[in-house]
Amino acid sequence: MEEGIRLAKRVAAQLGCSRAEAERYIAGGGISVDGAIVEDPASRVLPSQEVRVLPGASADEAPPVTILLHKPAGFNSGVGSRGEPAVGCVTAETHEAQGHGQQRFLKRHLTKLTLTSPLETDASGLVVYTQDFRVARKLVDEADRVEQEFIVDVTGAIKEGGLALLNHGLSFNGKPIAPMKVSWQNEHRLRFALKGVKPGLIDHMCREVGLEIVDMRRIRIGRVSMAGLPIGQWRYLLDYERF
Repeated sequence: MEEGIRLAKRVAAQLGCSRAEAERYIAGGGISVDGAIVEDPASRVLPSQEVRVLPGASADEAPPVTILLHKPAGFNSGVGSRGEPAVGCVTAETHEAQGHGQQRFLKRHLTKLTLTSPLETDASGLVVYTQDFRVARKLVDEADRVEQEFIVDVTGAIKEGGLALLNHGLSFNGKPIAPMKVSWQNEHRLRFALKGVKPGLIDHMCREVGLEIVDMRRIRIGRVSMAGLPIGQWRYLLDYERF
């Protein structure tokens, strides 16, 4: 037989609560064993081990989280079979919490995530993963109403009237592209603000007017910007932030 008892049983006895409540305390990151947070209710503990309830621990269901990642170029932004980010830089070590509150990182936050706004592998910038159905509905089901902003470095000579065409007048996959806001930031950099972004759309548009993309970075989705989030790091969406 395995030594010790299930952590959930120990917590339930210690707090005088139900097993289900004990499991929620544990899954929410509210229980430590010998000073280390343990998130698995099935973990086994010995009588000699110290089990503590951490300050602020709750038996309420842990709320869903939304993750904002500054994806580096060259990484696939998709999700795996358990809904975990395929990009390798969403880890406890790359959590950038400074200035963004101090929500406790839990392993469960990296599962059952929906990738809301795919970004090409060669592009960098803001990528959003969420466990919250409300955020998924806003960014997936209502994607055509949410504006995204990109900074695009280009090379080549734009053809005459090309900027006007970028704003309105091109087609993609046989359909007219909706009007958008495209402007020069300097002689080699364009700013795109558009809705209904499809993979390959901006690259197609640039090629249509004689330009080739050197670098592309998404800096905003809706009302949420990447701001000062360092490349390769991520943070949680804050309670007051809305897309």
